[in-house]
Amino acid sequence: MASKGLIISAPASGTGKTTVMLGLLGAFRRQGLAVQPFKSGPDYIDPAFHRAASGRASVNLDSWAMAEARIAGLIGAAEPADLVLAEGSMGLFDGVAAPGEAGTGASADLSALTGWPVVLVLDVSGQAQSAAAVALGFARMRADVTLAGVILNRVASPRHDALVRAGMAVAGITVFGALPRRATVALPERHLGLVQAEETAELDRILGDAADFVAEHLDLAGLRAAAQPTRLAAGELAATVPPGQRIALARDEAFSFVYPHLLDGWRRAGAEVLPFSPLADEGPDERADCCWLPGGYPELHGARLAAAARFRGAMQRFAETRPVHGECGGYMAMGAGLIDKSGARHQMLGLLGLVTSFEKRRMHLGYRTARLLAPVPGHTTGARLRGHEFHYSTILDQPDMALAEVLDATGAPVPETGSRRRRATGTFFHLIAEAT
Repeated sequence: MASKGLIISAPASGTGKTTVMLGLLGAFRRQGLAVQPFKSGPDYIDPAFHRAASGRASVNLDSWAMAEARIAGLIGAAEPADLVLAEGSMGLFDGVAAPGEAGTGASADLSALTGWPVVLVLDVSGQAQSAAAVALGFARMRADVTLAGVILNRVASPRHDALVRAGMAVAGITVFGALPRRATVALPERHLGLVQAEETAELDRILGDAADFVAEHLDLAGLRAAAQPTRLAAGELAATVPPGQRIALARDEAFSFVYPHLLDGWRRAGAEVLPFSPLADEGPDERADCCWLPGGYPELHGARLAAAARFRGAMQRFAETRPVHGECGGYMAMGAGLIDKSGARHQMLGLLGLVTSFEKRRMHLGYRTARLLAPVPGHTTGARLRGHEFHYSTILDQPDMALAEVLDATGAPVPETGSRRRRATGTFFHLIAEAT
């Protein structure tokens, strides 16, 4: 692919980079350009918005969980494009202390690997010329990361704009435009981040407003000219072992967190994905030889899942003869019960003894390495897997045998070991790739 690209990043979360990213995708698309989106790091929600804005599948690129060759393969496997835009995660240099496969997971690592320059989205509310000191620090932090320039966000007035630009001129920082405060392009949020794209009311209107907003205030030609070709050598996409030949995949508002690169890898390996909706009281396709329950928001749909007797019965029958695996929300749904934030307990599938609660929320967040103590669909005992954990549930009971030895990014063990009972397995971490 013609992979001249930019990384849209920021000093911290909450600066507006996702809105800028979506606006740029829409604005360039209106110009007739094919724009390929990517997402740095582990995130399920942003790529769906990228797809809606660009019309192209967005893929996660993760320097902690993925080897350099896999990142190169995922970039090379994308359709030819006129421009690549990769959205960063958290702050530009934010990653874990101990490097993983190709880096710490920081967006800066992806910039260093690919050679794509960084466009920094700066929230300049509450400051003026001092914003240039922030930008200058980011420009000088790492010699292998190039700062193309900045986009000023949440500018209060023309006078504020002029003062910030004056500081940037003194520091020698390119300004690609300034965005005034505007609430109409804000995206709704909840406890795991943004509300999912398919659930967002007025999504087309919001994306259209974002494209209008960006086109009006930013130098699109300057941004495109700042993009640079990838320095990664093109290579074949690393093979992904599917969990089965025919995979029954739970897919609806309660179970939606599946990395696009995994689904694509399964299909490239010749597997057939057979989606079904637990919320619609559907069971897995009988033609399937395994079932995969991904993460999502079962805690928001506890009563509906408890009432889905046909789904529960079909899953219990399926698990008598074929493997079932759940990740995070899917793992919780495989348990004996789920307690929602109001304290109400809801019956789950009972394939495992796990009981989880959202009544007292506690965040669990971070990269994970797991060594399997038993096989899961697609992976044998002893396999080492890289993944990510992000949830607010508390384990009240986890009586089954541990599925894996699970370590955080520092190598410290975590108590969320996953569970196994007969053909049922589950983990709190979301698989990204096998460890090398």
